[in-house]
Amino acid sequence: MAKRQSLKELQERLARRLTAARAEAATASWLAIEVAGQGFLVPLVQSGEIFPWSGVQKVPFTKSWYAGVASLRGGLFGVVDLAGFLGVDAAGGDRLSMDARLVSLNPTFGVNAVLWVDRLLGLRNPSVFTSVEPTPPEAPGFVPRQLTDAQGRVWKELDLGVLASQAEFLAIAA
Repeated sequence: MAKRQSLKELQERLARRLTAARAEAATASWLAIEVAGQGFLVPLVQSGEIFPWSGVQKVPFTKSWYAGVASLRGGLFGVVDLAGFLGVDAAGGDRLSMDARLVSLNPTFGVNAVLWVDRLLGLRNPSVFTSVEPTPPEAPGFVPRQLTDAQGRVWKELDLGVLASQAEFLAIAA
Protein backbone atom coordinates (compact mmCIF):
# COMPACT_ATOMS: atom_id res chain seq x y z
CA MET A 1 0.00 0.00 0.00
CA ALA A 2 2.84 2.39 0.85
CA LYS A 3 4.38 1.80 -2.59
CA ARG A 4 1.11 2.69 -4.32
CA GLN A 5 0.79 5.85 -2.26
CA SER A 6 4.35 6.97 -3.01
CA LEU A 7 3.88 6.21 -6.71
CA LYS A 8 0.71 8.28 -6.75
CA GLU A 9 2.50 11.16 -4.98
CA LEU A 10 5.34 10.94 -7.50
CA GLN A 11 2.90 11.07 -10.42
CA GLU A 12 1.07 14.06 -8.93
CA ARG A 13 4.35 15.88 -8.30
CA LEU A 14 5.52 15.19 -11.87
CA ALA A 15 2.20 16.39 -13.26
CA ARG A 16 2.53 19.69 -11.33
CA ARG A 17 6.10 20.17 -12.54
CA LEU A 18 5.16 19.47 -16.17
CA THR A 19 2.29 21.94 -15.97
CA ALA A 20 4.60 24.59 -14.50
CA ALA A 21 7.26 23.90 -17.14
CA ARG A 22 4.71 24.24 -19.96
CA ALA A 23 3.48 27.54 -18.55
CA GLU A 24 7.04 28.89 -18.28
CA ALA A 25 7.97 27.75 -21.80
CA ALA A 26 4.83 29.38 -23.20
CA THR A 27 5.76 32.77 -21.75
CA ALA A 28 9.52 32.66 -22.33
CA SER A 29 10.51 34.53 -25.45
CA TRP A 30 14.28 34.75 -25.25
CA LEU A 31 17.37 32.82 -24.30
CA ALA A 32 19.54 35.17 -22.24
CA ILE A 33 23.26 34.88 -22.93
CA GLU A 34 26.35 36.75 -21.80
CA VAL A 35 29.16 37.67 -24.15
CA ALA A 36 32.20 39.58 -22.87
CA GLY A 37 30.18 40.83 -19.90
CA GLN A 38 27.29 42.11 -22.02
CA GLY A 39 23.76 40.70 -21.95
CA PHE A 40 22.09 39.56 -25.16
CA LEU A 41 18.68 38.06 -25.86
CA VAL A 42 18.25 35.42 -28.55
CA PRO A 43 14.66 34.73 -29.64
CA LEU A 44 13.85 31.12 -28.80
CA VAL A 45 12.21 30.54 -32.18
CA GLN A 46 15.44 31.55 -33.92
CA SER A 47 17.83 29.47 -31.85
CA GLY A 48 18.54 25.78 -32.12
CA GLU A 49 20.34 23.44 -29.78
CA ILE A 50 22.79 24.31 -27.03
CA PHE A 51 26.05 22.38 -26.84
CA PRO A 52 28.94 22.37 -24.38
CA TRP A 53 32.23 23.68 -25.69
CA SER A 54 33.99 20.72 -27.29
CA GLY A 55 36.58 19.90 -29.89
CA VAL A 56 36.67 23.07 -31.96
CA GLN A 57 39.26 22.70 -34.70
CA LYS A 58 40.96 25.84 -36.01
CA VAL A 59 40.60 26.65 -39.69
CA PRO A 60 43.49 28.47 -41.36
CA PHE A 61 43.03 31.66 -43.37
CA THR A 62 39.78 32.70 -41.68
CA LYS A 63 38.81 35.87 -39.88
CA SER A 64 39.80 36.25 -36.24
CA TRP A 65 36.23 35.84 -35.00
CA TYR A 66 35.83 32.49 -36.75
CA ALA A 67 36.91 30.05 -34.03
CA GLY A 68 36.85 26.97 -36.27
CA VAL A 69 34.60 23.98 -36.85
CA ALA A 70 33.05 21.49 -34.45
CA SER A 71 31.42 18.13 -34.97
CA LEU A 72 28.08 18.27 -33.15
CA ARG A 73 25.61 15.40 -33.38
CA GLY A 74 27.42 14.12 -36.44
CA GLY A 75 27.29 17.39 -38.38
CA LEU A 76 29.99 19.99 -38.98
CA PHE A 77 29.23 23.46 -37.70
CA GLY A 78 31.18 26.67 -38.07
CA VAL A 79 31.94 28.19 -34.66
CA VAL A 80 31.60 31.97 -34.52
CA ASP A 81 33.12 33.79 -31.56
CA LEU A 82 30.19 36.15 -31.02
CA ALA A 83 32.24 38.59 -28.93
CA GLY A 84 34.87 38.84 -31.65
CA PHE A 85 32.26 39.22 -34.37
CA LEU A 86 30.47 41.98 -32.46
CA GLY A 87 33.75 43.69 -31.60
CA VAL A 88 33.11 43.54 -27.84
CA ASP A 89 35.94 41.14 -26.98
CA ALA A 90 37.62 43.12 -24.21
CA ALA A 91 39.60 40.07 -22.98
CA GLY A 92 41.30 39.50 -26.33
CA GLY A 93 39.79 36.07 -26.97
CA ASP A 94 40.86 34.56 -23.63
CA ARG A 95 37.30 34.00 -22.36
CA LEU A 96 37.04 30.22 -22.63
CA SER A 97 35.65 28.83 -19.38
CA MET A 98 33.59 25.93 -18.07
CA ASP A 99 30.48 28.07 -18.68
CA ALA A 100 31.15 28.55 -22.42
CA ARG A 101 28.45 27.16 -24.68
CA LEU A 102 27.72 26.82 -28.36
CA VAL A 103 24.25 27.98 -29.41
CA SER A 104 23.17 26.83 -32.85
CA LEU A 105 21.08 28.86 -35.23
CA ASN A 106 17.70 27.48 -36.18
CA PRO A 107 18.12 25.00 -39.07
CA THR A 108 15.53 26.92 -41.13
CA PHE A 109 18.19 29.61 -41.75
CA GLY A 110 20.24 27.08 -43.75
CA VAL A 111 23.50 28.02 -42.03
CA ASN A 112 25.43 25.35 -40.14
CA ALA A 113 26.77 27.72 -37.54
CA VAL A 114 26.94 27.94 -33.78
CA LEU A 115 27.63 31.00 -31.68
CA TRP A 116 30.27 30.74 -28.98
CA VAL A 117 28.84 32.47 -25.90
CA ASP A 118 30.46 32.92 -22.50
CA ARG A 119 27.47 31.93 -20.37
CA LEU A 120 23.83 31.01 -20.57
CA LEU A 121 21.69 33.08 -18.21
CA GLY A 122 18.38 31.26 -18.64
CA LEU A 123 15.07 32.11 -20.23
CA ARG A 124 13.47 35.55 -20.16
CA ASN A 125 9.94 36.64 -20.90
CA PRO A 126 8.70 40.11 -21.82
CA SER A 127 7.28 40.80 -18.35
CA VAL A 128 10.75 41.09 -16.74
CA PHE A 129 11.68 44.15 -18.80
CA THR A 130 10.79 47.67 -17.77
CA SER A 131 11.64 49.48 -21.00
CA VAL A 132 12.19 48.75 -24.68
CA GLU A 133 14.12 51.13 -26.91
CA PRO A 134 15.39 50.97 -30.48
CA THR A 135 19.15 50.62 -30.73
CA PRO A 136 21.28 53.60 -31.75
CA PRO A 137 21.67 54.20 -35.49
CA GLU A 138 25.27 52.92 -35.42
CA ALA A 139 24.17 49.50 -34.10
CA PRO A 140 24.25 46.62 -36.58
CA GLY A 141 20.99 45.66 -38.28
CA PHE A 142 20.78 42.37 -36.43
CA VAL A 143 20.44 44.20 -33.08
CA PRO A 144 16.94 45.69 -33.48
CA ARG A 145 16.35 46.89 -29.92
CA GLN A 146 17.56 47.18 -26.36
CA LEU A 147 15.59 46.14 -23.31
CA THR A 148 16.16 47.09 -19.69
CA ASP A 149 15.21 44.77 -16.85
CA ALA A 150 14.06 45.67 -13.32
CA GLN A 151 17.67 45.57 -12.06
CA GLY A 152 18.69 48.18 -14.64
CA ARG A 153 20.72 45.80 -16.82
CA VAL A 154 20.58 46.58 -20.53
CA TRP A 155 20.02 43.65 -22.88
CA LYS A 156 20.48 43.73 -26.64
CA GLU A 157 18.20 41.55 -28.73
CA LEU A 158 19.90 39.59 -31.52
CA ASP A 159 17.89 38.83 -34.65
CA LEU A 160 19.57 35.60 -35.79
CA GLY A 161 17.66 35.59 -39.09
CA VAL A 162 19.16 38.92 -40.06
CA LEU A 163 22.57 37.89 -38.71
CA ALA A 164 22.54 34.67 -40.78
CA SER A 165 21.87 36.66 -43.95
CA GLN A 166 24.64 39.24 -43.38
CA ALA A 167 27.39 39.05 -45.98
CA GLU A 168 30.00 39.77 -43.29
CA PHE A 169 28.78 36.83 -41.18
CA LEU A 170 28.87 34.45 -44.15
CA ALA A 171 32.27 35.58 -45.46
CA ILE A 172 34.76 33.88 -43.12
CA ALA A 173 37.84 34.01 -45.34
CA ALA A 174 40.57 36.35 -44.11
